[in-house]
Amino acid sequence: MAAKKELRIGLIGTGFMGRTHSNGYNRVPNFFPDLEYTPVLKVVCSRNAEKVKAFAEQWGYESTETDWKAVIARDDVDAIDICTPNDSHAEIAIAAAKAGKMILCEKPLARTVAEAQEMVDAANEAGVNTTVWYNYRRIPAVSLAKQIVDSGKLGKIFHYRANFLQDWTISADVPQGGTGTWRMDVDAAGSGVTGDLLAHCIDTAMWINGAITDVSAVTETFVKERMHAITGKVQPVGIDDACIFHCHFANGSLGLFESTRYARGHKALYTFEINGEHASIRWDLHDLNRLEYFDHRDEGIVRGWRSVHVTDGDQPYMDKWWVPGLGIGYEHSFVHQVADFLKSLETGQPCSPNFQDSLETQKVCEAVLDSATSKSWKDTGVESFTM
Repeated sequence: MAAKKELRIGLIGTGFMGRTHSNGYNRVPNFFPDLEYTPVLKVVCSRNAEKVKAFAEQWGYESTETDWKAVIARDDVDAIDICTPNDSHAEIAIAAAKAGKMILCEKPLARTVAEAQEMVDAANEAGVNTTVWYNYRRIPAVSLAKQIVDSGKLGKIFHYRANFLQDWTISADVPQGGTGTWRMDVDAAGSGVTGDLLAHCIDTAMWINGAITDVSAVTETFVKERMHAITGKVQPVGIDDACIFHCHFANGSLGLFESTRYARGHKALYTFEINGEHASIRWDLHDLNRLEYFDHRDEGIVRGWRSVHVTDGDQPYMDKWWVPGLGIGYEHSFVHQVADFLKSLETGQPCSPNFQDSLETQKVCEAVLDSATSKSWKDTGVESFTM
């Protein structure tokens, strides 16, 4: 067996996403053994020396740094994985591109379209491989949904609807800013549920159903002031707690999207449904190994919703795991993204969504926020989305 080519990883950020990515790197050699490349965990970076050392020991990184610039400067690192808050994505990615490093960036790509465009331009100028961790694409049932739509089984698409509901910020005592709650700080996050949750829904929707061309949105911030975890001062809240928008897709279908962190009883309810002239499909993150399918062309006496258990070896990614009937989980979507990125290094094809793809999602997010502010329809500027 030929020796593996190494992809030497420098991970920046040791929070929740740092864990999910590290698990992906560690598991991919076990379950995707035919890949030419294998990840090597060279260095992990975080500002707290004690914590980053413990993280490195837990996940198998060879060394640590406390300054991300030192990671980029290292000759023994091929790829920079950005798992930091959104306000540092652009600076780190641009520096990494200038240093000739490949870049794997957490979503959303940036806080604004302007920042995202700078990242795209830097990556294109340097000619480096990029990908953005919109991991829900790589849950097998979601990948199967795309295959079904692409096959034409649904016929002409009329409706796409999605929601992503949580409840963790209802208490006015939840602070903004800081390590655990930076998503509540507009300066760090750029937006609230739009960039954090709806970005996932938008990416999946355009991947499956094509470009979103224009939007009309409503947002709300229910708690207007919160204490800042770093300064200790009470200050205005700048992020959106809830967002609802409807839209047109380039294929003529209508879209309806909702996200909130104020839906009591929901920790991570993400669902989507697509209605076509012949058939419909729907998916629920809480039952992620199943895809529901309805086909009007079935014989009337047995026509109805069927539940497809996505665990067979001929369904997306499932030939790499167990035997039919045994499901996989959320963490496997990150293993799949690592595998797809490594495969892209073999084939020379982009690993979607790359920076350019994710810029299009950023355009929709920004149009949503602009629409809510102006109380008017806004064009997204997205002309196509096929990756």
